[in-house]
Amino acid sequence: MSTTTTPEVFTDITVDPFVRGFLHRPDKANGSGLVLTHGSGGNCNAPILIALAETFAAAGFLVLRCDLPFRQDRPYGPPRPGDAKRDRAGLKNAIVSLKNQNAQRVFLGGHSYGGRQASMLCAEEPTSAAGLLLTSYPLHLPGKTELRIQHLPNLKTPALFVQGTRDPFGSIPEIEQAIKLIPAKTKLVPIEGTGHDLGFKGKAKREELPGKVLAEFGNFFSQV
Repeated sequence: MSTTTTPEVFTDITVDPFVRGFLHRPDKANGSGLVLTHGSGGNCNAPILIALAETFAAAGFLVLRCDLPFRQDRPYGPPRPGDAKRDRAGLKNAIVSLKNQNAQRVFLGGHSYGGRQASMLCAEEPTSAAGLLLTSYPLHLPGKTELRIQHLPNLKTPALFVQGTRDPFGSIPEIEQAIKLIPAKTKLVPIEGTGHDLGFKGKAKREELPGKVLAEFGNFFSQV
């Protein structure tokens, strides 16, 4: 793997909604790009996103970790019901921004809410991204039974799911059943003993998880 440089502050104000975040440039590019975005309570500085961005950039990916439009508008608090469509437009613009940075193919990744919006964008526009990396997919609210699966039968983009075995937003059996609805190739990677944060509060998991995700990502998409 190559080493990484300090991420660059990145803003593209030529589009609406505009793109804001940090760009990780690899020393030796492999031609692929990855957009990473955050959950409903976080932003692009979430530790898990930083760690994934650094790991993927070290492997040659051009990585953009970006704030969704709702977070650009409000520094705190969850997205509002009317924000989702604009958030998806922001992700679409982020993909275009990476392509403008000479990424030949761009993958789209997101944690929790960000991943759900990424999957919905690809269900609406199948050619938006080369593939999806979905960490801690929020299949339902904790303690609720209503599943957020309406768009999954329309998802034709290959998707790699990374889910904690103790995630209250979706158990492993629930995620397994949900991804059967997806007509594209999928894979579920369980992270044993972790919740919605994928155990990222623990030092050992911070060191271990990004490398595991990168390895699973490489194996999965090399077969797509």
